[in-house]
Amino acid sequence: MTFIKKLSTIAAAASVAALTVASPALAKNFKIAVGDSGGSSQEATGLGFVKALEELSGGNHTATLFLNGQLGSEQDTVNDAAIGSLDMSILAINNVTPFSPSVGVFTLPYVILSLEDAETLTQGPIGQQLTENTINDAGVRIIAWTYTGFRVLTNSKKPVKSVADLQGLVIRVPKNEIMIDTYKSWGISPTPMAWSETFAGLQTKVVDGQDNPYTTINAMKFYEVQKYVTNIRYIFSIEPLVVSEAVFQELSAEDQAIVLDAGKAATAASAQFLRDKEAEIKQILIDKGMQIDDPENNEQEFIDLATAAVWPKFYESIGGVEKLNEVLAAIGRDPVSE
Repeated sequence: MTFIKKLSTIAAAASVAALTVASPALAKNFKIAVGDSGGSSQEATGLGFVKALEELSGGNHTATLFLNGQLGSEQDTVNDAAIGSLDMSILAINNVTPFSPSVGVFTLPYVILSLEDAETLTQGPIGQQLTENTINDAGVRIIAWTYTGFRVLTNSKKPVKSVADLQGLVIRVPKNEIMIDTYKSWGISPTPMAWSETFAGLQTKVVDGQDNPYTTINAMKFYEVQKYVTNIRYIFSIEPLVVSEAVFQELSAEDQAIVLDAGKAATAASAQFLRDKEAEIKQILIDKGMQIDDPENNEQEFIDLATAAVWPKFYESIGGVEKLNEVLAAIGRDPVSE
């Protein structure tokens, strides 16, 4: 049992004990930490959850979004939720991976190649398996999925169309080993940096660039400090809404079902938001002065280097090559061999 799981179990037990002497459950206002700002896919998921929660509970329950990392870094919110001091958090899947490594299968480069792939994987048996793993590993339960789109590369110095063009640039990445090693496979050593520090890092030229989906680039106003965009598609960004398992277990069976159903509605709202808004947001960024380029040769050099170097290195942490092949089979892709 992990340390976080132990803390979560203790917190859950204490909560259950308290409930045995408490009055019937009162209306609850869940606090939801959100890493991104207003206008983001994360906010769309949060708003979808709040709307559904209020409707399904007949107005008995609601939730409040705390945007732009007000309640701490995304990884901090996992810790806080694990011990029951925070109700919920919406955060990038790569910030869940250090606590529950098997979800890293969704951040292996070039595994998910479309929104439809992401929906198939997260809403099917594989998504359910990863949810169960995350409860056991990290003391949090995934109840909704945010679909934010491909993490395109931005920088302030030059157009990047090839791996050669990438050389010499200082690129910010999250503190995630899979993402770090992907950039290393392309010949550069990226700079791990907390999300809350990223805009300032770009503004002060501590780093030249970063990668994030179009919706995030727009919501965070990165167009103010970045000029060039490269349409790489190495990771399709998935950002789950997690609830503290300790908090979840405090709820009645009826309220647990309401929370889970509200999560399904939030997932649907997120997918619709991306379908409706991504092309519009891309045009907004062009209008703001950003230059968008496609990689040469349909990105094949990036793909070949990353999959050859990164996939085998992380087979063990994601549950074996069999797990990757299970994921690939679910989206109609050919298996790989060790």
